[in-house]
Amino acid sequence: MSLLRGPARFILKLAGWKLIDLPQRPAKAVVIAYPHTSNWDFPLTLLAIAALPYSAQWVGKDTLFRGVMGPIMRGLGGVAVNRRERTGFVERVAEEFDRRESFHLIIATEGTRRLQAGWKSGFYRIAVAADVPVIMAVVDYGKREVGLLAAITLTGDEAADMAQIAVCYEGRRGYRHEQASPIRLL
Repeated sequence: MSLLRGPARFILKLAGWKLIDLPQRPAKAVVIAYPHTSNWDFPLTLLAIAALPYSAQWVGKDTLFRGVMGPIMRGLGGVAVNRRERTGFVERVAEEFDRRESFHLIIATEGTRRLQAGWKSGFYRIAVAADVPVIMAVVDYGKREVGLLAAITLTGDEAADMAQIAVCYEGRRGYRHEQASPIRLL
């Protein structure tokens, strides 16, 4: 991805996007992506990953990894997840955090581009089980900013943690803002 840094930065700038980053990133973190309201979020996120000096993997539904797209998605850093049944994904990812010295995993908290009653709790359960911080990432169409906003350490108090996360995302807008799910765990 380092070879793509210059071209990715150029494309983002040409398209009118500002790249944002943390002054210092933790070595390991669950990275949450919100809001996720458009198919355009994916290519913009990939451009941001390439533009930042950043190595991260991302979670996508397993149907994206079928056929010829499988090797392409994995090559772009994708990790398939079966959302239809319990597969021990949280536990496997927590173990992966233990095995690695550096690991960032991006998860779209809503699990879909459609309006939901709240967020899926997998990111939270992974971060607590692996004892790693959470980084808030955004593709903000209102401000035309893409990148990383802040990092927090979860306390285990879901209400307090989600309130802190909500503050970070305050005023951030997805492409279809009305499709952004409320910031609360289901």
